[in-house]
Amino acid sequence: MSDLLANLNAPQLQSVTLPPVHALILAGAGSGKTRVLTTRIAWLISTNQLGPQGVLAVTFTNKAAKEMTARLSSLVPINVRGMWIGTFHGLCNRLLRAHYREVGLPQSFQIMDSADQLAMVKRLAKNLGLDDERFPPRELCQFINAHKEQGLRAAQAEAYDSHTQKRVDFYVEYENQCNREGVVDFAELLLRCYELLQRNEPLRTHYQQRFQQILVDEFQDTNRLQYAWLQLLAGGGAKIFAVGDDDQSIYRFRGAEVGNMRDFERDYAGANIIRLEQNYRSHGNILAAANAIIKFNSDRLGKNLWTDAGEGERIRVFEGVSDLDEARFVIEEIRELIRDGMTPTQIAILYRSNAQSRVLEHELFTKAIPYKVYGGLRFFERQEIKHALAYLRLLGNPDDDTAFLRVVNFPTRGIGARSLENLQAAAHQTHSSLYNAAASLSGKAGQAVGAFIRLIESLRLETEKLPLPEIIEHVIEKSGLAEHYRTDKEGQERLENLDELINAAATFVDDDGVVMSVEGEGGALASFLAHASLESGEHQAGEGQEAVQLMTVHAAKGLEFDAVFITGLEQGLFPHENAVNEGKDGLEEERRLMYVAITRARQRLYLCSAQTRMLHGQTRYCVPSSFLGEIPESLMLRLNKRQKAAPAVPVFGDFGGGYAEPVVDGLRVGLTVEHAKFGIGVIVATEGRGADARVQVNFASNGMKWLALEYAKLTPV
Repeated sequence: MSDLLANLNAPQLQSVTLPPVHALILAGAGSGKTRVLTTRIAWLISTNQLGPQGVLAVTFTNKAAKEMTARLSSLVPINVRGMWIGTFHGLCNRLLRAHYREVGLPQSFQIMDSADQLAMVKRLAKNLGLDDERFPPRELCQFINAHKEQGLRAAQAEAYDSHTQKRVDFYVEYENQCNREGVVDFAELLLRCYELLQRNEPLRTHYQQRFQQILVDEFQDTNRLQYAWLQLLAGGGAKIFAVGDDDQSIYRFRGAEVGNMRDFERDYAGANIIRLEQNYRSHGNILAAANAIIKFNSDRLGKNLWTDAGEGERIRVFEGVSDLDEARFVIEEIRELIRDGMTPTQIAILYRSNAQSRVLEHELFTKAIPYKVYGGLRFFERQEIKHALAYLRLLGNPDDDTAFLRVVNFPTRGIGARSLENLQAAAHQTHSSLYNAAASLSGKAGQAVGAFIRLIESLRLETEKLPLPEIIEHVIEKSGLAEHYRTDKEGQERLENLDELINAAATFVDDDGVVMSVEGEGGALASFLAHASLESGEHQAGEGQEAVQLMTVHAAKGLEFDAVFITGLEQGLFPHENAVNEGKDGLEEERRLMYVAITRARQRLYLCSAQTRMLHGQTRYCVPSSFLGEIPESLMLRLNKRQKAAPAVPVFGDFGGGYAEPVVDGLRVGLTVEHAKFGIGVIVATEGRGADARVQVNFASNGMKWLALEYAKLTPV
């Protein structure tokens, strides 16, 4: 027993050895909550307070459940395989398998993952004749899942308008279809299990008597139905041991209800609240910054992280002139850290929005540093980017059958699989491309494919004289991609990525520093597509290879690294504009997200921002994140002095909309300059500053060209 409790600090020991009571353990980041949970179970069993069958332990990931099971095996000499340890969905699946008859399911009922559910919704919506523009399938999935997570069947769903009534009607049809097929989605697992326990008293009593101790990890991430399910099981006298951190509740968009912790305190825990505040991960300055930020949130249960590991290094703060400048600083620092002996896998770059990864990936690619995008796809591998690139490839080469098949029916144009099979057969017989074989199709399919061909031809004509960024913007808009993602409830991130593709084109230059356009020499579109292919195909680390980790802050929760770079700390980006517009709740969740980001770092933390950032292909001037102002200056080491920027466009994040004159260092409109390749010319326009500075020059013998000053050397004449 002494070995079991050895090396626990006082609050951990108090938590582990509590008598059988309801308790709320407020476990701060890096405070050893997993150890407390597993040791609590081992202590209860070792002291004969209950047998292994009396434990119900709920985690939020299968990985956490496996880790808990493995730790328990090493702590107590029992067979833990039969214990009820798992996720909410996994435990409900286990219970429904045992009582499939009572819930009206076949013994071998199948579980649909999110992709299966979406496929069923699409199929059902098509059969019902629903307009997928007015009722996007993803939005219908979200509507159904959100209601189930609130414990609401279709019959209980309220409709305040005709549009919502249509979705409720679809929910009814969806339920009927699932019942006919004998399948369940993830949300259904929990709802059906809850309904079973609620209405079947003998069964409910059986499980209430069996599970004497219910232990819940990540309690702050529970939704309303999960809390109600726990309350049902605890109704016979079982005690709930809830471990969580309200300061790390960042999944409101998934239905997580941080208020559950307040409710649990009122309904169960009472005075049995223990705070785990000693952090075993980060140095003192990092924790002090996290504490300073989170204290601005109201209605917290409250705690203050501390460590005995010393203050450590001050937090490094860097403000780049541009997002490219920021990325170059980050990657150069990473190179230095690696040269100094830090393992690449212990270095993480965090960002608020997935679109931010593009410029960081480009710099990693340029410097040949292997990297992995954790929990997501690299920029040029993302679905919406591949769609846009496929349209662009068809502009340059209509015989590209792979690009043709990718977008001929995306967004949907009523071109089915049978029509495409016929088209491929015709192309094979005539030894031609699908594009050229399209004329052989007749009837409705021929009309639909013909309309697609006309779309590509019109796009080619309309973009013939446009600069590269405008070509991409035009194609994204006119192809229907932008509108498709605008109608998707989860399409905002994809739209941001498409905007970032335009930004990539705006900063794409050739070896002479020319900002390339299709009418310019060399064919900028073809060069840009080649560039995209090269970046998507290289420097992704292989299995087991050391690599720098890139991820969103949401994906970083639960992870830790020796060095962490938090990028894009600008108002409107982090905190995100959409969240700020939601008011107090939105801003407080963003602050919790910043708290999570900071507490990922063990030894060294960088806070990075940019004065300018490309947005929709234009340079936007940024206001530093309000979070930077919430950290005491004494904790920070500013690596550079803020340079005064004079924006020529509205300030991003400054919702008042400030304006100022453009500045390009040392160059002005009307100045005569000389370029080594293009000769003598006159500057007719200037734009941006620092790494983003560029000028438009009218060369006497080579015409008008945009030049990026970082690459193109101009000498005043």
